[in-house]
Formats: sequence, structure tokens, C-alpha cells
Amino acid sequence: MTQEMPDKTVSKTEKHLFKPGKSGNPAGRPKGTKNKLTIAAQSLLKGEAEALTRKAVEMALNGDIQALRLCIERLLPPVREPLLEPFKMPSIKKAESLPRVTEMILKEVAAGNLTPGQGESISRIVEQHRKSLELNDLELRLKALERAAEGRV
Repeated sequence: MTQEMPDKTVSKTEKHLFKPGKSGNPAGRPKGTKNKLTIAAQSLLKGEAEALTRKAVEMALNGDIQALRLCIERLLPPVREPLLEPFKMPSIKKAESLPRVTEMILKEVAAGNLTPGQGESISRIVEQHRKSLELNDLELRLKALERAAEGRV
């Protein structure tokens, strides 16, 4: 009995049923279709949700920290920082104006007009702007040096 040798001329893409960049299921999963595990769990809990919820609340009230955490996480939405009120941000065209801007942010946080998280977020944006100013400045200086070097050659 002879063993067949695999055909080495077949490319990698020809070996695969699906082509790169092409979905095997372009329509995707139909909307509203539930996972089999979800369906099984729901059928087990059918009619018991109220009793289980009552038990979790009782356990939480009796000091069970895990049950308390579960109840709180399900009943209360996550705490988010309030929306930022519009404020006048000074123009930042040069790095020299950055200390004035960071001082303004610090004063707004200290006055309670911005939360510390908002102040930190704005400071990160200002830092990104500082980096872009610095990069632009370096690029301009490099071009000037290249022009000067070309003139000497």
C-alpha cells in the first residue's frame, strides 16, 4: 500500500475554506438570538427570580458582604463624574503659555469648579498639545538646519 504524497504546489490560501478578509458568516448572528447557555440558565431560573432576589437581599441585610455588593451593583448605576461645564480655555500657541494654563486648571480644581478627575483629563489633553507643539518646533528647527547645511555645501 503506497502512501500518497501531499501536493506541495497548493498555496496556503487554497488550503483554507475561507479567504482572508472574507467572513464565513457575512450576515452574522441574527439579532435577538440567545446563546444556548443563556437559554439553559433562564429555564432553570424560570419562576425563581423573585425568590432568589429576595434571598440575596435578606443575605445582604444579614451582613453578607458578597450579597450586599451584588445587590448594590445591580440596583445602582456606576458613579460617573458630572458633565463638565464649558469654560474659557486660553489659547496655547507656544510652550511659554503652558504654565498659565496648568495654573488655571489647578485653580478650577481647587475652587471646586472641576473635579480632580476632570482636571487630570484636561491636563492630559494639554500635555498632548504640548508634545505636538514640541514636535512642530523640532521639525521647523530641523528644516532650518537642513536649509543652512545645503547652503554651505
